[in-house]
Formats: sequence, structure tokens, C-alpha cells
Amino acid sequence: MTEITYPKKPNTPVSHLPFSPCVKVGNLLFVSGQASVDATGKIIFDTFEGEFQRSMGNLIAILETAGTSLSRVVQTRCYVDNGDDLPEFNRLYAAAFPAPYPARTTIGQCFRGKLKFEIDCIAIVD
Repeated sequence: MTEITYPKKPNTPVSHLPFSPCVKVGNLLFVSGQASVDATGKIIFDTFEGEFQRSMGNLIAILETAGTSLSRVVQTRCYVDNGDDLPEFNRLYAAAFPAPYPARTTIGQCFRGKLKFEIDCIAIVD
């Protein structure tokens, strides 16, 4: 039977909602949506770039907690609330994930103006 684990360290970003930050199944890591939150789980509102960078920092912390990195991400789902932010999103995303890029789905108009960005992913853990 394949083992299921829930990697967590003291620096793992937290949420007050009922979900695990990540779940490891075999050598696959499923990372829940990471938004612009601080270490206590409080939402930090910012510019699009600020929210993107904070979300990515949280994603990176979770990947590192599980023993992997952005270079091992195989799929992302990105949530961009405002379509006007898509050009900036693509520029920032391309800088965070150099080619060849992970598979990606981008969903828009999903936060009703509360958050500007969120990302989840699937990564390989060696």
C-alpha cells in the first residue's frame, strides 16, 4: 500500500481553514492553494506582484518542507482574480518557473476582489 504523509515543519505556512498544506503520496506532493498570507495565516493584501511573491514564498517553503523545490513542480493551478493582471502574472510566472514550464491551468475572476492571486501545485519528491 502506498504511504500517505503530511509533511510539516514549524515554518510551514498555516491556514485556519480545514485543509493540509500538502499531502505526499509515494513520490508525488500535492500542495494546497498558497495565497498572500503571513506565518499566522493572516491574509496580507498587497499589489498583484506583492501577493504573487508572498504566495510563491509560501509555496517554496512548503516544497522545501517536503524535500523538493520549484524545479520539480510538474503542474500548477493559478488563480488570478483580475484579467488585467494576466500580463504581469505571465511575466512573474516565467521568472519563477524557467522553461521548460510545468503544465498550467489559470483560472480568473474567482476571489470577488478579496485576493489577487493564489497557486497550488503537484511536484515530484525524490
